[in-house]
Amino acid sequence: MGWQGRRPSSSPYSSILSLPNSSFFSDLLQSCIQSKSLPGVQRIHALLLKTHFADEVFIQNRLIDAYAKCGSHDSGRQVFDRMHHRNTFTWNSIIGTLLNFDEAEWLFHSMPITDQCSWNLMVSGAAHHGCLNKALEYFKGMHMENFVLNGYSFSSALSACAGLVNSVLGVQIHALITKSPFVYDVHMGSALVDMYSKCQRPEDAHKVFNEMPHRNVVSWNSLISCYEQNGPVWESLHMFLRMMKCGLEYDEVTLASLVSACASLSYIREGMQIHARTIKFEKWRSDLILCNALVDMYAKCNKVMAARRIFDRMLVKSTVSETTMLSGYVKSSKVVDARLMFVNMSEKNIVSWNALIAGYTQNDENEEALRLFLMLKRDSIWPSHYTFGNILNACANLADLQLGHQTHSHVLKHGFRFENGTEPDIFVGNSLLDMYFKCGSMNDAKKVFERMGERDRVSWNAMIVGYAQNGRGEEAIDLYKRMLLSEEAPDHVTMIGVLSGCSHAGLVEEGNWYFRSMFEHHNLIPSRDHYTCMIDLLGRAGRFGEVEKFIREMPVVPDSILWSSLLSACRVHQNVEMGEWAARRLFELETENSGPYVLLSNMYAEIGRWADVVRVRKLMKERGVVKKPGCSWIEIGRRIHVFSVKDKTHPKRKEIYRISQVLRIQMERLGPCLGEWWESDDSCEHTYEIDM
Repeated sequence: MGWQGRRPSSSPYSSILSLPNSSFFSDLLQSCIQSKSLPGVQRIHALLLKTHFADEVFIQNRLIDAYAKCGSHDSGRQVFDRMHHRNTFTWNSIIGTLLNFDEAEWLFHSMPITDQCSWNLMVSGAAHHGCLNKALEYFKGMHMENFVLNGYSFSSALSACAGLVNSVLGVQIHALITKSPFVYDVHMGSALVDMYSKCQRPEDAHKVFNEMPHRNVVSWNSLISCYEQNGPVWESLHMFLRMMKCGLEYDEVTLASLVSACASLSYIREGMQIHARTIKFEKWRSDLILCNALVDMYAKCNKVMAARRIFDRMLVKSTVSETTMLSGYVKSSKVVDARLMFVNMSEKNIVSWNALIAGYTQNDENEEALRLFLMLKRDSIWPSHYTFGNILNACANLADLQLGHQTHSHVLKHGFRFENGTEPDIFVGNSLLDMYFKCGSMNDAKKVFERMGERDRVSWNAMIVGYAQNGRGEEAIDLYKRMLLSEEAPDHVTMIGVLSGCSHAGLVEEGNWYFRSMFEHHNLIPSRDHYTCMIDLLGRAGRFGEVEKFIREMPVVPDSILWSSLLSACRVHQNVEMGEWAARRLFELETENSGPYVLLSNMYAEIGRWADVVRVRKLMKERGVVKKPGCSWIEIGRRIHVFSVKDKTHPKRKEIYRISQVLRIQMERLGPCLGEWWESDDSCEHTYEIDM
């Protein structure tokens, strides 16, 4: 009834059609962008299609931008594809919205005219998509085309240099910044500090920081993080003290870096103080990164229960949180707790697998480490170089050559070339060398060494020490000479291998020369281990006069290993007087070790001093020293058979003792022939064949 007599209203679109320009629609799109309303953008687009603004380039550009910022990149691309006319802003809008950088590149090269914005989009887009080399190429191209470089250009280029660890180009960009209006810009200064930090140049990062007229919390965080990651780590704590003196507010990023620094230094007191600062602010108690850092800090400081309390109180946990806690249990040798944490993890990544495998290896549970590796393979988890490093270590600890060969085949199948690079895997090759020489297979070790893509000092040391420990002293010396020709500088471990090799090969004069060359040619100060090697070298050669003089003049206090080495040499050469001297010192240093007593007793027995043998045995009994029975083992058909003195537990002990008795009888019969063995006595050889 109320509508009767009223004039019909005009069309609802009549007022829109009479708008002088499209600013009204532009404002509506902006409000949709702010509220992230994709349906709102779609309704405005539908309305626009009914107006004479539908083909206007300006409003179409705004539509592309609005669709992209509201999450509908495909709709933005459709608007672009249907445009009859485009300007530079159109191209820039669509390039800035594309998620595929290859497509963005194709559009960029299709542009009729490029401007500063186009180039900046390509530099920042390439850096954002991880195409760091391309980002730097576009930055260079922008500079060559004489476009003005601005903050976006410089920050993206510095980010690319940091990602590539390319400090050479980073320094050149720094030089360009010093000639630009951004030389004193606080954001640019922070970006430079971060770049030098990622390029492992903390001195340059600190220099840039000191030259900044104004600093914000990001600047301080960048430098604190720089020292935490590159060292000296304690400097990050000093920078925090400076920051507080300046009256600047720190944030959760600052505290996370400081907690990580305390973890690296095992500074539990300072770490607890930083933890106390964290507790004072409610917003930081639930910060995931900071809580993870706290768990790691307490775990590395051997406070695993404190780490667990923080872990349990975390409202949100990630895979990183669980892996950090697992690693804490591993460090504290709580492998059972680590395994329980691993089993209950919501998501297991290769880092968590590696942490648990390393835990078993470090706690001498090598078989369990290998079983876990089999589980990893069955679950189709791709192992990393750290995985193989730990597994090869387990094989080395077990001295299981067959398992070592199998692991080596897995290493080759995964394409490791033992080279330095973005993910260096050279230490996998070093682990292979260590495994083979601990299994006594130096020929396999040599093949790996010669085929390595690159070698570092550890590679050379592993081979030299391996040759020496396997009694191939001359080969150890030859390899050391090759090492010097390759311009790889020796270290203390190298010289232990060299001196040990000289000892096994009986090269006394050469050993003396190499020992002197440590401080004369390589600026290495000999340690107790090197003096022990020299005692072993001179003792094996029977030069006891030099041994005594050497011991009395050496600047370090002899330890039990040195005296044991001397006692063994005295037994070989039947030098009773010096053997008694070494034994007395060992009795003082290792009161419960039966080894010195047994060696001294055997030395007396070999020269017929039976009264002294009885005296030593009586001394052992009075002091409560018990000789631990030795044992040996052999693997037959993938089963380990262990034997000890007077063993009565082996299921085939009767057959073993019977064969042992046969061998003893045969050896007694062959006694007269053994001295003439090299004369090839046929009658003796014939008797041996018949009796066997």
